[in-house]
Order: sequence, then structure tokens, then C-alpha cells
Amino acid sequence: MSKMFPRIGRRRALQGAAAGFVAFGLLLWWLLPLGEAPPSGTITFSTGTQAGVYQQYGKLLRTALRKDMPNLKVKLLTSDGSQENVRRVATGQADFTIAAADAVETYELADHNPGADELRGVARLYDDYVQLIVPRDSDISSVADLKGKRVAIGPPSSGVRLIADRVLKAAGIDATKDITPFADGIDTGPEGLKQGKIDAFFWSGGLPTEGLQKLAHTFTFRFVPIKPDLVADLHDHNRATRYYRATNMPESAYPSVQNGVAVPTLAVSNLLMTRKDMDPRLTEWITRTVIRSRDGIGTMVHSAQLVDLRTAIYTDPLALHEGARRYYRSVKP
Repeated sequence: MSKMFPRIGRRRALQGAAAGFVAFGLLLWWLLPLGEAPPSGTITFSTGTQAGVYQQYGKLLRTALRKDMPNLKVKLLTSDGSQENVRRVATGQADFTIAAADAVETYELADHNPGADELRGVARLYDDYVQLIVPRDSDISSVADLKGKRVAIGPPSSGVRLIADRVLKAAGIDATKDITPFADGIDTGPEGLKQGKIDAFFWSGGLPTEGLQKLAHTFTFRFVPIKPDLVADLHDHNRATRYYRATNMPESAYPSVQNGVAVPTLAVSNLLMTRKDMDPRLTEWITRTVIRSRDGIGTMVHSAQLVDLRTAIYTDPLALHEGARRYYRSVKP
């Protein structure tokens, strides 16, 4: 009988090894669909300003892409924001980017913008919230109160500039005549407010934005409400404004600033986008990483937690890229 034990042990060892190979094979299948080697090469990703959410998200997504596609090099380009990002992708200066839906439609609606017909969607990500910031003791309590004030409305090629101009117009304010406009964004606006160089500044970004979290540690400020009736007026301006929705900035966004009070404002969705000529296989892999990295990125960028497979396919006004469509079809229940 004792001679049987080595045989049984070898059989169990072989069974264990076989099970291990099966498990490894399943893992390989999950990571490498159809046994394919990951795409390689170099892509350029246009992000945003250093203190903004686009830049944060872009850095973390690059790390996630490196894990899934070790031989894919991702170059990050800082930018002023959505308007510059859309133009970069449309003209081939960048391969992928994030931009707000209203900026995309604005680019598409304008005459003679190069590459507008070539833009394609990869995923709907999360919403940007418009945030109008003033010192705590400011006498500004509404958008209309900005008349005659020094107001930072964002860099010319930013998404916030596009929205700020429209919000001001809906409130009866001409940004070129009725205020003293400044081109500060989230990178310089907070310091300008602290030093008293500006009276207010607009920001449009995911919640919370790191630049405002840092400001809250050293300066007392508050948010000016953008009320639903003003958002309703915006919808009458042009097709691009249909992407604005009236909402509330939750009290949990900046607890030490809001003190348990939600702030009426408007939101607009952000889209991950590329061009029609981008390699479908590469785009499929990138789409997969975007969806699967949500929880990991979301631990660092709160707004990324809102990336959802069920809503990611809604990239209006952009048609889905073929590679993204392949991925969504592969995971359809």
C-alpha cells in the first residue's frame, strides 16, 4: 500500500498544475482578448491645465494603459481645456482627448473648422460642474451682480470661457463691456482671488477639483448660485447649449466651504474622443481600459467613479468610433 502514495501525490501534483494552467489561461484570455498581443506604438493625449481634473485623469489613465499595453507609449500634452482639445484632435495634433459636449458641438457647428467631420466618441466619462467662486465676504450673490467686477472667465481656448461667456450673456452681461475680464483658469485664478486681483472667477470641472480643495485650506470663499431659470435661458441660445442641465453641486463636493448646503448650478458631460482614422483595435483596447480602470482611478479622482458602462456609449454629438463600438458589443449582456 505504501508504494501507492507517491503515485497519488504525483497525480495530485499534475492535477494541480493542470488547474493552474487553466486559471492562467483564463486570466490571459481576460487580459488579452482572443489571445492577441496588446497594441504598441505611441499616442498623444491632450489633457488640461496642471491643477485641473483633465490633467489628473490623464496621468492616471496613462498608468492604467501602461499596465494593459506595456509597449504603448502615451504622451500627455497640457492644454487650456476643451476648445483647444477638440481642435487638437480634429487637426491631428493629438490622438485622444477629453472635452465637454458643448465644446464639441460648438466646433462642429462652426464653418470651415478642419476635421470636424472626422471626430468620433470613445466614451462618455463624467460631468463638469460650473463653479463661480468669490471671497466669503463678497457682495456678489448672483451672476447679475458680476456687472462692473473683475472676473476671470478662463483662457480663450478653454471650455470654461465658452460657458462663462454664455452664462454672463444669459444674465444680461456683455463680457467685453460690462466686466473687466481676466483669462485666468484654475491654475492661476485661486491665487488671483486670494491677492484681491480679481473679484470672482469661473471654473468648469469635475467634483471636487484639486485646485479648489487646496484654496479652501488657505482662503475662505463661497460659491455663487447659477439658478435653473438662467440655465433655461441658455437653452434658447444655440444647439450647443442643449448639453447644459440644471443641477445642484452636492454639499459633499467641498464640505468645508459649503457647510452642508448644495449649490444650484449647471453641468455638462465630458467625452473621451478621437478621430475616425484611429486604429479600431487600439481604440477597442483603450475603451476597455477606460471602463475597467474606473474604480482604481476613482480612488484618486472622485469624478471618475461616475464612469459607467451603461452610459459610456452615449457620446452625443459624436458618433461612436468603430473600435469603441466593438468593445461595447463584446460586453453587451
